[in-house]
Amino acid sequence: MNLAELQTFLAIVETGSLVRASEKLNITQSTVTARLKGLESELGRTLLHRHKSGAELTAAGLKFKRYAEVMSELWRQARLETALPPSLETVFNFGCHMDLWPGLGREIFDEIYRNHRKAAFTVWPGDEGELDRWLGTGLIDAALTYQPHAVENQTIHELLTERLVLFTTRKGSPMRFDPLYVYVDAGEEFGRQHTKAYTDADVSKVTFRSAVWALEHLLAHGGSGYLPERLAKPYLAAGTLHRVADAPDFTRKVYLVTNDTAAAAWGWLPALVDRMS
Repeated sequence: MNLAELQTFLAIVETGSLVRASEKLNITQSTVTARLKGLESELGRTLLHRHKSGAELTAAGLKFKRYAEVMSELWRQARLETALPPSLETVFNFGCHMDLWPGLGREIFDEIYRNHRKAAFTVWPGDEGELDRWLGTGLIDAALTYQPHAVENQTIHELLTERLVLFTTRKGSPMRFDPLYVYVDAGEEFGRQHTKAYTDADVSKVTFRSAVWALEHLLAHGGSGYLPERLAKPYLAAGTLHRVADAPDFTRKVYLVTNDTAAAAWGWLPALVDRMS
């Protein structure tokens, strides 16, 4: 297995075709075919079903795809770190849940940035599963997340408890049976609490996995939905959003997960955790 084979496989997956992959990589189609056959032969599995209209992942190909992505990205990082100019000593990779970047995520990153003057930075947006996977493979050094699953050589720092509040764009909007209600999926625990509180509620017409995107939708189209209080605060002050009277609030915890090997050199980390907690 070599890097060219991995990149060719990922190009086929991205473009959905061996022909388009050859165009993307600027190589012949026969080279693409040869690389794919070599990779499949080495793994002993068929990774792609080829047909006239393109190529589709097999079950084995779907499993292999995430490893190919990690190996390709590790190689990119290795090239970046070994090519650093003399003024820089390391690369700091920070992962952040998309809903946590506004406010808290940006604040933590700014703190890290100020304490890493001789580092290059990469910021990775992702969900809980992606952040866990990137931490486990060493692609990121720290992650700001809602649902950590620490393994060996990782430490979980509990920072704060976030309040989820029902907001609406229309003052006086009812707590129940709002036809413009947007369900914001804030994780399994929130889902259980939400179901218990609204046993008689209809299925929401619109669901978002991101509170940031849900907020944008509400501001553009109107309606109501549960949002992190910190995210809605500026719009509440401006009168764009309003709290829904008598609606129950929910909570979820926020964590910073760090790679112990990388964090051993972060003398500033304990003070940062104390300040953010």
